[in-house]
Amino acid sequence: MIYAIASGKGGTGKTTVAASLLSLWDRPVTAIDLDVEEPNLHLFLNPEFDSVEKAYIEVPEVDESKCTLCGACTELCQFKAISIMASTLLVFPEMCHGCGGCLAVCPEKALSPSQRELGEICLGKSGDIRFIMGKLRIGEAMSPPLMRQVKERFITHDSEEDIIVDAPPGVSCPAVSAVIDTDCIVLVTEPTPFGFHDFKLAWEAFSPFGKPMGAVINRAGIGDDTVNRFCKEKGIPIWAEIPYDRAIAEAYSRGAVVAEAVESLQETFHELRRNMRKATETSREMNNA
Repeated sequence: MIYAIASGKGGTGKTTVAASLLSLWDRPVTAIDLDVEEPNLHLFLNPEFDSVEKAYIEVPEVDESKCTLCGACTELCQFKAISIMASTLLVFPEMCHGCGGCLAVCPEKALSPSQRELGEICLGKSGDIRFIMGKLRIGEAMSPPLMRQVKERFITHDSEEDIIVDAPPGVSCPAVSAVIDTDCIVLVTEPTPFGFHDFKLAWEAFSPFGKPMGAVINRAGIGDDTVNRFCKEKGIPIWAEIPYDRAIAEAYSRGAVVAEAVESLQETFHELRRNMRKATETSREMNNA
């Protein structure tokens, strides 16, 4: 099973939840950090990386001696990554999404595949946990192409091995790309006005996928009960509530996994794991019925 730990906004405790679940998981598990713009799961799990690979995206390169300036490529490209100015065909690699369409439609074969660097894919282990992380190159604007390459590392994973994905926050393309191939979505939020607003957006964005989805309320005890009332109204199960506790904040500030540092939280995460697993198993049984 593949579980996505997601959130409508940054700072709700998504990575804290992911790290704690991984530390207490009772079956073979792989950790995937798809928050490639700001990956930080490794700061808590401290994996030893045995492989760091450069990741690239395919971009077109022009052979001006063959180009007739027919404009077929510029008409196709919706991102203006290739354009005719005066009597010159210009390519803007940073705007290219790597679809390869321009290469396919060029009648003169004046375009050939080149590449630009997206970032890195880091592979290693944290104890018995296999760890995969994407790290976007500084200045790179598009994270989904790198995320797709990270996902290729586990898309054919062993069915006996679970996967926990630390997804990027929000509801834009990176967040959707992270959760769309998973079996279950855990939405981490906090009981504040900003937390509720973005939690609602995330629920609206991810609900159409029809995946089992439950909430984790972090820093429970502050704010109000708006999130709880919304979950009750929409039938969103609350799988765990993590209290607002100084000991948790101190453990986080030290880079510790809170489920290991604060013993009273262990049962909370055990219960969260059981709820996640039950939801996915029930969903699978319904789909197979």
